[in-house]
Amino acid sequence: MTRRSCAVYVAGIVCAHLLVVGIGLFVSQVFRTLMHNRLKKEIVLVEGSRVFDSWKSPPPPVYMEFFFFNVTNVKEFLEGTKPEVEQVGPYTYREYRYKDNVSMVDGGNKMVSAYNVKSFVFLRDKSVGDPAVDSITTVNIPAWAVMNKVKGSFFKASMVSIWMNSLKSGLFTTRTVDELLWGYEDPLLARIAPSNPEVEKVFGLMYKKNGSNDGEFIYHTGIENYLDYGRVDTWKGSSRLNFWTSNQSNSINGSDGSAFHPLLDKNERIYIFTPDLCRSIYMEFEKDVEVKGIPAYRFTPPRSVLASKEENPANEGFCVSPGECLGTGLLKVSPCRKGAPVVASFPHFYLADDKYVAAIGGLSPQRTHHQTFLDLNPTTGVIVRANKRAQINILLSRVPGFPTTRGLNETVFPVMFLNESVVIDDASAARVHKLLRIVTLVSNFPLIIVGLGGIMLAVFIILLIRARKQKASNDEDTSYSPVNDKEKDDEKNGTYIGMTPRVDQQD
Repeated sequence: MTRRSCAVYVAGIVCAHLLVVGIGLFVSQVFRTLMHNRLKKEIVLVEGSRVFDSWKSPPPPVYMEFFFFNVTNVKEFLEGTKPEVEQVGPYTYREYRYKDNVSMVDGGNKMVSAYNVKSFVFLRDKSVGDPAVDSITTVNIPAWAVMNKVKGSFFKASMVSIWMNSLKSGLFTTRTVDELLWGYEDPLLARIAPSNPEVEKVFGLMYKKNGSNDGEFIYHTGIENYLDYGRVDTWKGSSRLNFWTSNQSNSINGSDGSAFHPLLDKNERIYIFTPDLCRSIYMEFEKDVEVKGIPAYRFTPPRSVLASKEENPANEGFCVSPGECLGTGLLKVSPCRKGAPVVASFPHFYLADDKYVAAIGGLSPQRTHHQTFLDLNPTTGVIVRANKRAQINILLSRVPGFPTTRGLNETVFPVMFLNESVVIDDASAARVHKLLRIVTLVSNFPLIIVGLGGIMLAVFIILLIRARKQKASNDEDTSYSPVNDKEKDDEKNGTYIGMTPRVDQQD
């Protein structure tokens, strides 16, 4: 084989391999599409699917931490001094959650109904103290709720003011952590309850939330469209809320935070409906992370979620009234808290206007400790880590008919914040790893074959070049070379043939 023919031959092989690579890439894309379609069909909320059992009873342990703000200068604050608080906590509870009364809504498996049941068990080893013993001085929420309820009526306000004085029910109260969380009989509520059936005698921040549910949810199963997987269709029989002043604000968007569709994109917004906030919020991609070797996208609420109407006009519908629009970082949730002046925010007023932080001594917002986030595996949509952090505040201000409030300026006063956290357990992580390996292997199988073909081609070309060099070496071995030094030194060697002159013999 000549050098030219060899080069042509090799070039033909390379071109053929490039064609195979192109076909391999195309086939790989086809395999990836088929695998993604398979995922879309398997990750659905129907009996027998890959995720249904874990959706009903999530295996990873969930922890709920409660942190309280203990007021250290009540008397001075009521006289006009800046309030000072100290953070006390955490008081940690293991949160057990499951879906109860799960049933398909229609025959086509398009919708599934369920009740989200939560119960809490105290964990002393993860807490700073005993909730039955430790006391916290904080805002007297029942008193402020009643005062705000009657402030429009001089007669009712005067009557409540007299009751508060006789019952020694002040603007602040000191209670144990257990009482503040799970409930205590408030004397002022007990006085009002007989004449008002809607008022309960017992008040607690988590009253009736241990072993209870938030009402019936109906979810999309995702069988028609994988993007609808886990999306809330109705809550308590309604597809819209009625707490706010605009259709957009009253919309129920996204999931309940327990399930997210597979094949997530960094550019999409994740919507979550939270009954605790009485609204839907959204999260946006922040960065890539890894949890127990599982790749994940971190989504977190941006500042615009709780921005003021001036900063984000879409939030104007969350104003209770035009005169009750709060600044950035706050959400007044009184419409769904029986009129109580409750304000929600992130802990320590993280992402809020600086004025709210400056108004309270002892606050220090930090991203690491106060940010809410979700770490989701983009292929499966599985939650691998999450921290839901929210703060409960009370709006304090002068209330007509109550002389004790005369010295107060409007203040958003922090009471407590919670941190609900979860990290995927080892068994669940192993299942996710296995699924991701299968997806990767199937998706890249054609490329693996192409790669092996490339290696074989490289080996073939190397062998061909070596054979060509070996042949050239053998050709050189057949040419003449001197056999001894004498022959080498003979300058005529190889240039003539010596002949002996002929002599004619005579007779």
